[in-house]
Amino acid sequence: MSPTGRVRWAVLTAVLALLLAPLAGTAAAADRPSVKLSKSQGGTGSSITVSGDGWRGRALLMILVCGQAVPSRGVPGGTNSCANADGRAVTTDSKGRFSRKLPVAEPPVPCPCVVHVATVTGAKAEADAIFQVAGHAVEPLPAETDGGRLSVLTDTRLDGSGGLLTWFGAPPARTLVFTVGNVGTSAVKNPVFQVGTAHGVFAPQWEEQQWRGTIQPGRKARLELPVELTGGAHGAYTVSLKYGGKVLAEQPWDVGRPWGVTLFWILACLVVPAALFRIGMAVVDRVRPRPAGGIRHRGLRLPELALRLPGLKPSTAAHAATPTSTLPWFTPDADPGAAGGRLSAPHDDSPTSPTTPTREGSP
Repeated sequence: MSPTGRVRWAVLTAVLALLLAPLAGTAAAADRPSVKLSKSQGGTGSSITVSGDGWRGRALLMILVCGQAVPSRGVPGGTNSCANADGRAVTTDSKGRFSRKLPVAEPPVPCPCVVHVATVTGAKAEADAIFQVAGHAVEPLPAETDGGRLSVLTDTRLDGSGGLLTWFGAPPARTLVFTVGNVGTSAVKNPVFQVGTAHGVFAPQWEEQQWRGTIQPGRKARLELPVELTGGAHGAYTVSLKYGGKVLAEQPWDVGRPWGVTLFWILACLVVPAALFRIGMAVVDRVRPRPAGGIRHRGLRLPELALRLPGLKPSTAAHAATPTSTLPWFTPDADPGAAGGRLSAPHDDSPTSPTTPTREGSP
């Protein structure tokens, strides 16, 4: 290529670069999520319209009014410095845009305030817009310290597994393991972390945990913090780690359902009615009346006792017996059809047995 052609090619390349630079900057800016407000200030009870662009398509967002924050520093206090009860959720369209009305509420901390928009699920993204709550206190932001600062160096993980007791509703427990490094200029001694557990789209419940030890500048340390949920908890949870008002890491936790509790209630629904039925049948069998023939065997012995009583005539004893019953203790000495026939009682060897009277006409 001739020198003239090289010069022309260089000039053409420079012109194309100048023309494409604004377009590249516009595309990069469009990729960053943004927030716009219909009004820059408002009082409690009013509402504003919050719109945004550049977010992920079909993403679930949470909109909050937060205090002690500016867009350059975000929300150092996390959602604890926001009016969570008056927040609103919105889902972006396929192009990553949204528009939602938000009631103006006073945050639990003084201003400067912002309208904070952040993703609830998926990749983390957030954006803030300056907003002034009329009539709310305003205080200067706390000064940033140039001392020790901790940063998570590796991905966090949850160690541990559930056992038999967890299957029956015991509180699930894990150990949050992570490695942090001191990127500040001074040592960090006995740092206090905040471990939060969130169920679904709800805000995390934070709990302070102190790690005993010292991390020198430029050094790193492997930390382990216990995490425990309430008894019977199940579903999709998110474990968050916060230090110095900044969320350092998040870890999903899928907690299984305690099927042992369900099995217990199924067995209880089967066993308890069966036991009550058995008890009821036993009570009915105890209180119901006895049949009339239950004492018949006792009536058969009454004639025998009556015959053994002294001074009782045989005709009276025989009349007491059932007409169809046979008296086996009498044996005929002669033909029953004969005129001189008689009946006599069997011989009794007992010395106290009385002599049975004989029929008239017997010898």
